Amino acid sequence: MVAAVVGMVAAAVGTIGMVATAVGIVGMVAAAFGTVGMVAAAFGTVGMAGMVAPALGMVIVAVGMLAAAATNAGGVADGVSENSPAFLRAWEDACRHPGKSRVIVPKGTFKIWSTTFVGPCLGPISFVIEGVLRAPTHPSEFRSDTWLGFRYVDRLSVKGGGYLDGQGHAAWPFNDCSTNPNCFPLPVSLRLDFVRKARINHLRSINSKNTHFSLFACDKIQISRVRLTAPGDSPNTDGIRIGASTNVKISHATIQTGDDCVSIITGSNNIRVNDVTCGPGHGISIGSLGKSQGDFVSDVQVTNCTFLGTQNGVRIKTWAADSMSSTVSNIFFGYIAMQNVNNPIIIDQVYCPGQLPDCYTLGKSLSRVEIKDVTFYNIWGTSASKVALALKCSALVPCQDIVLNKIDLSYNGQEGGPAISDCSNVNGKSYGKQFPNGCL
Repeated sequence: MVAAVVGMVAAAVGTIGMVATAVGIVGMVAAAFGTVGMVAAAFGTVGMAGMVAPALGMVIVAVGMLAAAATNAGGVADGVSENSPAFLRAWEDACRHPGKSRVIVPKGTFKIWSTTFVGPCLGPISFVIEGVLRAPTHPSEFRSDTWLGFRYVDRLSVKGGGYLDGQGHAAWPFNDCSTNPNCFPLPVSLRLDFVRKARINHLRSINSKNTHFSLFACDKIQISRVRLTAPGDSPNTDGIRIGASTNVKISHATIQTGDDCVSIITGSNNIRVNDVTCGPGHGISIGSLGKSQGDFVSDVQVTNCTFLGTQNGVRIKTWAADSMSSTVSNIFFGYIAMQNVNNPIIIDQVYCPGQLPDCYTLGKSLSRVEIKDVTFYNIWGTSASKVALALKCSALVPCQDIVLNKIDLSYNGQEGGPAISDCSNVNGKSYGKQFPNGCL
């Protein structure tokens, strides 16, 4: 290890359980190890603050930042040892630092049980995952609804090119909530609650037990260049679920999973989804809505997306009956390619999963969710279902201001013949090419 300090002052504070990097006369502490010319500050093994581990293999952070490596907090990259305490120690040290800080998960496989990293922190913080985080497989750990969580954190970055391995195969047989009223939700792989100004990028999530990424009550979140995968028949493995959140941008993502690629649920506003490849999966959905009074989703744009063999394409879904007054408004779906997709375009206000009792009344939708100002623009490709365009709106609150512009969908199924549309209780206008036609 080479350490060179020229014209600077380095002072290590030896308080047990803390990492203190003293800012010198020129505003930095430099400790070079492994790579000449790189600057690093690393805390030592458990209970040994201020020590630097040469075996860390970590590449350094920018001047004025604190770097906390999980291995130096006692983490073991053997894929077997439980690392939650080490990760929490690393987080606490970084979170207490008043400037920029990083928690670094180096290459290797780290088993970690249900862990939530809580703020607020004193400065911007990055959680850099270079290796693999592996979830537990024992059923006792399935009773938490979160595997990895961040809560009450501002200015957060989660990145690094590594993997989140949810070990979903061990948990999917326990997904019985559709038949068991006393069920417990399986863990979400990455959950952000009450987080502001965060970026998640260059990350992979595989085989989540439940949803891959979940956002609740978040603001100013950017998710880009992520790849989320699970088998097409894996239950409830949504890619990204957004609820009660504002100013969310998702871009340049590949999502292959067993449920919605992106699900936008109540309380969400100003959501942008761009350049997402979806499939297998259930498509990109708004809803379901109407289970609570005042549900709403507004100002959503889904653009430049590709759907490959999905169960749905772009969808708005609301409960068929016994729903509360709610609204969906100012929605734009545009520049979208469909390849062998069931239900490429669908508004479903007769949504009734599992054929729940009293879901239908006289065959009519009694949804009280108002859907208005929705545009479908420049959507093309092939439909695996004969009905390529379905706008099934509420008999109580018909859809208003629906626009169809440049729709070109053909049917490629075994029945042969052209694609058709199925529309009811919908008001609006159509422009340009309309195939199938007959709705507006």
